[in-house]
Amino acid sequence: MRATTILAVLRDGLLAMAGDGQVTFGDSIFKHKARKVRTLYDGKVLAGFAGAVADALTLFERFESQLQQYSGDLRRSAVELAKQWRTDRYLRPLEAELIVGDPGQLLLITGQGEVIEPDEGILAIGSGSVYALAAAQALLRHTNMDAEHITLEAMKIAAELCIYTNDNITIETIRAEN
Repeated sequence: MRATTILAVLRDGLLAMAGDGQVTFGDSIFKHKARKVRTLYDGKVLAGFAGAVADALTLFERFESQLQQYSGDLRRSAVELAKQWRTDRYLRPLEAELIVGDPGQLLLITGQGEVIEPDEGILAIGSGSVYALAAAQALLRHTNMDAEHITLEAMKIAAELCIYTNDNITIETIRAEN
């Protein structure tokens, strides 16, 4: 997926997810301040997308209905969405990737039917994902920064390196309930 960067970091019961604001159309920058990260399920789940906007919004809607059906069970909802996405004739051609998470887990959902949980509590998708992921891994391993600060700093680094990522960064956070 080109033209965006989404990064999620989970540390000490705090989930932070960020997306850049750039939207490209061909070789041109079309928009600078898009919101690619959303809160779902009454603010208990975060979701971010890379790919076609209309496709991602359709998937967000389907995922949120799964969350409602399965009482907020993130993993079960993600698996059900992935199954639908892979088998439904309408959903199958959708071009997007999703990161979804709550303060206990992070998941990547793809149209190939994959639901993947990362080893270190960091996920990134989009054109700047490798830069954001590498920066976040280094900060997670070698600093005491919280998830929100790691996410912001890693996204700034990605914006410096990836031409499809800008520094109009939106961050959403959710903290685990005590």
